[in-house]
Amino acid sequence: MLKTFTFNLPTRIEFGNGQIKNLGGYVRELNGTKIMILTDKGIRASGIVNKVTDILEQKEINYIIYDNIKPNPRDQDCMEAYFLAQKEHVDVLIGLGGGSSMDTAKAVGVLLTHGGNISDWYGLNILIQPITPLICIPTTAGTGSEITFFSVITDTSTKLKMNILDYRVAPKIALLDPELTLTLPPAITASTGMDALTHAIEAYTCNLSEPITDALALYAIDVIIKNLSEAVNNGGNLEARRNMLAGSLIAGIAFGNSDVGGVHCMAEALGGLYDTPHGVANSMLLPYVFEYNIPSNVEKHAMVAKLLGVLPIGKTNEEIANEGVIKLRELANEVGIPKMKDLQNIKVEDFNYLAEGATQNVSASSNPRITTKEDYFELFIKAYEGK
Repeated sequence: MLKTFTFNLPTRIEFGNGQIKNLGGYVRELNGTKIMILTDKGIRASGIVNKVTDILEQKEINYIIYDNIKPNPRDQDCMEAYFLAQKEHVDVLIGLGGGSSMDTAKAVGVLLTHGGNISDWYGLNILIQPITPLICIPTTAGTGSEITFFSVITDTSTKLKMNILDYRVAPKIALLDPELTLTLPPAITASTGMDALTHAIEAYTCNLSEPITDALALYAIDVIIKNLSEAVNNGGNLEARRNMLAGSLIAGIAFGNSDVGGVHCMAEALGGLYDTPHGVANSMLLPYVFEYNIPSNVEKHAMVAKLLGVLPIGKTNEEIANEGVIKLRELANEVGIPKMKDLQNIKVEDFNYLAEGATQNVSASSNPRITTKEDYFELFIKAYEGK
């Protein structure tokens, strides 16, 4: 029987080569008079920020830049950016970069319309009104944050990742220009691409999946698998970049309307404690959680495995699904994802704490197989030892 479900897409999508040229018009649509661009120093050094500011200057639109955003966005930086935006009477926000820039921009938008401390707004559907109008411009093909209605922020006091989950936090416009991703280094292309793949797989296999998200997730998996290696190895291939950006976007729509699962529960615990880049953490953990979850729905995991390249002839669905685990490991190795043991700061003695953090994650109940603290501990051990 088809279950009841809700599907929401509050963000307008503008996708295509050269779309950045239309930014001034989109700002005008939102009645922006003072813009804050939220980005990081790497994006600024790459020259992409200049492309944005040149367009704003041509349209005589006033702007300020906040570029102190770090990977795994921190509550302190959200507050710092908010105080600056408040002082400068900012009325439209632009999140430019990866997920950290876009999630920080969402958080600043929350604070501009609600006030208080960012920690006041962690939770599910507790916002009172929409956030300050936000345009998200991704420069990576991975996070899907330009289309999701949540923001993940690291609480620096607890070293846990916290979530603002509310449709009111959605950007007004997602502006996706594949040309902005052409200069993305191979390592970041790989980790963000694997992040997008994780989004699609977990959106399809999690407890909250439904027919629309299933269709989107399967499409995203297929597109990402066919283009990730080419985008990593030949970053100037605009078609591969375009397909990866579309795959990331569609995966974002999928998991934004279903959820993620155990991979993200573990990855966010790692990122909160060690500041591990989110895409790297997801990539390292994906094969192990995928394998653990196979018994929850063998058919769905076999479907993913087929898209990963497993030949199904003469095999049971369980055999196909288990070969998918091997394909995920091979793909991560092919695109250069490091092994967990190779990351110097990760300590086995912290795994009990990390396992507890994973069980407390907001998406823990969405994992398709019941996962206890002990299960998460064993998964951390397996991923660390590479078993």
